[in-house]
Amino acid sequence: MESLEYLMKGFQIALQWQNILFAFIGVFIGTCVGTLPGIGPISGVALLIPVTATMTGGMPPEQAAASSIILLAGIYYGAMYGGSTTSILLNTPGDSAAVVTTLDGYQMAKQGRAGQALAISAIASFSAGIISLIGMVLLSEPLSNLALHFGPAEYFSLMLLGLCAVSGLAGKSMTKALLMTVFGLLIGTIGVDNVSGISRFTFDYPPLYQGVEFLTVAVGLFALGEVFKTILERKDAEGKVAEVGTILPTRQQLKQSAAPIGRGSVLGFLVGVLPGAGATLATFFAYIMERKLHKDPDRFGKGAVEGVAGPEAANNGASGGAMIPMLTLGIPGSGTTAVLLGALVMYNIQPGPLLFEEHPTVAWGLIASMFIGNLFLLILNLPLIRMFTKIVDTPIKYLIPCIIAISIFGVYAVQVSTFDLFLLIGFGLLGYLLARHDYPLAPVVLGVVLGPMIENNMRRALTGSNGDWLIFLQKPISLTFLIASLLLLVVPLLLQMRKPKQNATEAM
Repeated sequence: MESLEYLMKGFQIALQWQNILFAFIGVFIGTCVGTLPGIGPISGVALLIPVTATMTGGMPPEQAAASSIILLAGIYYGAMYGGSTTSILLNTPGDSAAVVTTLDGYQMAKQGRAGQALAISAIASFSAGIISLIGMVLLSEPLSNLALHFGPAEYFSLMLLGLCAVSGLAGKSMTKALLMTVFGLLIGTIGVDNVSGISRFTFDYPPLYQGVEFLTVAVGLFALGEVFKTILERKDAEGKVAEVGTILPTRQQLKQSAAPIGRGSVLGFLVGVLPGAGATLATFFAYIMERKLHKDPDRFGKGAVEGVAGPEAANNGASGGAMIPMLTLGIPGSGTTAVLLGALVMYNIQPGPLLFEEHPTVAWGLIASMFIGNLFLLILNLPLIRMFTKIVDTPIKYLIPCIIAISIFGVYAVQVSTFDLFLLIGFGLLGYLLARHDYPLAPVVLGVVLGPMIENNMRRALTGSNGDWLIFLQKPISLTFLIASLLLLVVPLLLQMRKPKQNATEAM
């Protein structure tokens, strides 16, 4: 009952006219970002952080934080839906989570049912968003109360678990993911140490004394990195956009989609709660599950509406689930929530168990706004399907200058430092080079955000134990988190070691 009371107070925040406007702008921009292949929710959120900071500049700090995170979250789940547009129309996923939608969505488009596929995708996204939000309301308070009993040792181990979870499951190579995590941690150490006052990795250069800002790293790696990739590796061959056709789905299609939407929403939410699992994994699980449960699995891959409904529901369900560990524990459940976490920290609001006590307007205002945002998402996307399909045809020559301008002016407006602009360009080139060689970028952002928190909690725990490192093993909860962290690193290694043996056995 307490959660419902807090949710009602959250609606009082979310229903303020400026927050309704921010939620609308967020889902609209997010859908537009999602329809542009290659940009994705991480780049979209990172790119718009400086813009939101400028838009909320005259507000009180608490209100500015609430409004900004409402807009950024709208971009997040709006982009998760928007990624399906190019999957269905062009057979080109907007991001990795929309890959599965191409299997049946594009086949429906080729059969003249593109509008119906897009409509089913919108309905599935809305339903999954509402189901995941109900899960957030039910689980946020219990998890937050449980985490209130955590001390510095538990926090250190928990953040290490989040770091290992995302690092171990990001990208094709765990070694590369771990290297990127360490790189992010190293960036996080740059500046003057808060405890000892000693400068670290500053090379006696004054602008580095305050450290490298998260915003510069995120916008550079994701937004400018994508710009360099587009410019240097541009492919002139463009896919042909399929005809939209009839938009409203038939009664039979709605009936066929109902169960897959329900199953996909729950599955996506549960997978999303697990740090590092992500929406991509959830969509593959949902598609496999629907194919296994269907009486005629041969229909899949040939334009089955269930093959669109289930994965799209799992996609948006996972985005809601990923918000839970970020808000209640301060551990990002995905790369995009890592960027959102960094945005909150930028406003001096620390996500974690105390968030719901110290900043209830931000926490519950965000949750309530997601109900409104998902409603906007449905209202926007059903009538405006034809308009969003036109965004797919946006010429690169117009898109690239806009992204560059927003990146440079946004970072400068927040940091007011020419040095940060050079860093921005440097991280953009670095992001392109790393992505080109399959080095995942999300662990870098996680390292920058979580590094200082991990160091701070480690020092607090060791101060309380007089330097005894066994404090991390003597606390049961801390020990559990450390064992889970170890398993997340060891299990993928064991699975990789088994593959060569299996291949050798099959060859014999």
